[in-house]
Amino acid sequence: MIEVESHFLNPILSGDYPDPSVLRDGNDYYMTHSAFMYGPGLLIWHSQDLVNWEPVCNANEAFEGNIWAPDFIKYKDTFYIYYYADGANWVISAPSVTGPWCKPVKIDLWYIDPGHAHDDEGNRYLFFDRHFIKLTDDGMSLDGELMDSYGGWEIPEDFVVEYGFGVMTYESSKITRKGEYYYITTAQGGTAGPSTGHMVISARSKSLLGPWENSPYNPIIRTLHKSEKWWSKGHGTLVDTPDGDWFIMYHAYEKGFHTLGRQTLLEPIEWMEDGWFKCMDSTDLEKPIKKPNGKSVTHGLPLSGGFEGPDLGLQWRFYREHDKSRYSLVDNGLQLKAQGTTLEDSSPLLCIPMDHSYEVSVDVEIGEGNQAGLALYYSPDCFLSIALSEGEIIISKKPGRGLIKSKIPFSSKKATLKITNDCHDTIFHYREHNGDWEKASISFETSGYHHNVFDDFVSLRVGLFSAGKGKASFKNFIYLTNLEKKNI
Repeated sequence: MIEVESHFLNPILSGDYPDPSVLRDGNDYYMTHSAFMYGPGLLIWHSQDLVNWEPVCNANEAFEGNIWAPDFIKYKDTFYIYYYADGANWVISAPSVTGPWCKPVKIDLWYIDPGHAHDDEGNRYLFFDRHFIKLTDDGMSLDGELMDSYGGWEIPEDFVVEYGFGVMTYESSKITRKGEYYYITTAQGGTAGPSTGHMVISARSKSLLGPWENSPYNPIIRTLHKSEKWWSKGHGTLVDTPDGDWFIMYHAYEKGFHTLGRQTLLEPIEWMEDGWFKCMDSTDLEKPIKKPNGKSVTHGLPLSGGFEGPDLGLQWRFYREHDKSRYSLVDNGLQLKAQGTTLEDSSPLLCIPMDHSYEVSVDVEIGEGNQAGLALYYSPDCFLSIALSEGEIIISKKPGRGLIKSKIPFSSKKATLKITNDCHDTIFHYREHNGDWEKASISFETSGYHHNVFDDFVSLRVGLFSAGKGKASFKNFIYLTNLEKKNI
């Protein structure tokens, strides 16, 4: 995100922050995103101007499954996050954004992307694809049968989409009340695939029970051509400001950098005389956009460090687990117990890069029978790594099928490892403690390490791993961008 005085340039959050759900509470805005297969999950962000965001806490400290598309709302004096995870819907609640958040409560429906709404009588509902269902007064369980709801917008046959022409399955039912209407904002066309597939759709009704009327301005947001910088734009949430201005928060892939995942973007919307809204100019996001009024907070989530204690920094999360017994924070470092035999069956500790080019390095010390290192990690079937093992440095690549390895003799059990990702060109360095850098003779290219090749809807992340036996120690984790490197 780049600010130019009272204006800004998208994205609001660089890196893999998809399916944004944002709410306003007085002068404060809060937002969370899909957590997917990482724990802890549901990182909450805070802002007072919709542009500058700082992390607050993780709402879900455990790992109970693959978390998709949350709906973050405040009802009366309580905050709720509704989300889908591994075959069911769940809800957590808290009296404050900072918690304490309750343990997840299961809502036994398999439909994805829940959206919460309530009417003037206090009836509460969850909306899904083509359906909705009544909730109990506390919002924590079901209180009725599944009913038919909004059926979606008919996609023209000349659109190039990931799946479906005509009225089709949709996702992300976000309900907003303005005046006499409820507005439902949804996503159609698929979330990745072709550059023009994903889109934001709107409909309205005077009752949550329907009927729903489609907006004449649909699609509200859509990538019109592959020449645009932002692809697969969709999954929007409306939010107003205390001044009465309105914006839409959504996600998109950056052309040529699908490896970064779906990034969070912000655009103003305009309410028309007929009561509908539209985006002012969704095809030209290269021009600065006027920033909403509000106090600026420190923006972003620094990636360096995170081991100062007493808890892991908010930038860190594990792949498919959050087992606190595996790690400890000692002397500003991380001690990580081994899991699995190699990175392929380990559970690495990961953070989300946000730049086209960056450099990561870390000091590693291994115990007997241990292998530990630094990785660019998409999934167990898709990664690059440099690891310290007994008597050698191992550089690995797994591009889906097969595993490529290069071994370099190295006698010490301590090393500093470094990976440079220069617009997908990946270079490896290593050195003994305070020694000179040695460049590995093997390099790789990572532009295909993303969802359209490997599925899973996630991003290429920076990771630390410990495998084999015993444990490894990590210190001085440093993330540098090209700009930062020029200043040192």
